[in-house]
Amino acid sequence: MIPKKHKLLEAHAVVRSFAHRTPVMHSRLLDELAGCKILFKCENFQKMGAFKMRGALNAIENLSNDRKSKGVVTHSSGNFGQAVALAARNLGVNAYIVMPENAPKVKIEAVKGYGGIVTICESTLEAREATSEKIKKETGATFLHPSNDLNVILGNSTATIELLEDHPDVEIVLVPVGGGGLIAGTALAAYYFGKECEVIGGEPFAVDDAYRSLQSGKIETNTTTHTVADGLRTNLGDINFPIIKELVSEIIRVEEEEIIHAMKLIWERLKIIIEPSCAVPFAAVLREKEKFQNKKVGIVLSGGNVDLLNLPF
Repeated sequence: MIPKKHKLLEAHAVVRSFAHRTPVMHSRLLDELAGCKILFKCENFQKMGAFKMRGALNAIENLSNDRKSKGVVTHSSGNFGQAVALAARNLGVNAYIVMPENAPKVKIEAVKGYGGIVTICESTLEAREATSEKIKKETGATFLHPSNDLNVILGNSTATIELLEDHPDVEIVLVPVGGGGLIAGTALAAYYFGKECEVIGGEPFAVDDAYRSLQSGKIETNTTTHTVADGLRTNLGDINFPIIKELVSEIIRVEEEEIIHAMKLIWERLKIIIEPSCAVPFAAVLREKEKFQNKKVGIVLSGGNVDLLNLPF
């Protein structure tokens, strides 16, 4: 079921109070390369460096005072853990973040720096879920899912609402597809605030579960996670998939070398830091230029929390 427009407006009001309104950037040279006008919505400049701040804020703010008093819990090896920790601190709520032992030390320290109460567990999904459940039972904290939670999805929608407020004539918006929370939110924003605005996802061939899910009509999974776009290794969920199925027109798959090339172009021409997952939608435009010819295209640059010691180029 598609949420009503007023739910997006309520999320917009919440997020606007706490998050940055990120800039929209443009490059004539990248336009020439792509054959269309591209507007980059720079969520790499968001608080904690990614769009996930929006969903975390909206999800926590929508809890009752009683539930807020008991805190929130999530498991994350990176961006969502940082987002929940910082959003919770801003809203005066305790945040319990379960992190796998193989999470980068810099990300563990970042979560602690934002006030998150970190518990380290084994590096398996089972261990992450079991540890989160244990904390939930002990503290009464509310579990927040990074992508398959309606209030997270509604919070995510606000990035594209802002883009369309600034540029109402955008014809297509592209985003990377991982767990499905960003593309579901983007599709809702385009549906209610765009003018016949189409939403297209970008996904690596190596982890093309969302592409296959749209083809089959049911949630598919991946057998490998071998992609440089580390933020896109997760699967869709039962809350976001119905929205995606109804409102997303297609998903374009790209090769690993195309992702790296697109990432490098954005670093070189826009002079901004983005993570590999961010480059996937731009790679999709470059791969299928004829589809976007002479169109006005928005791309959400989802985050900039990249490991500078492990760049793919």
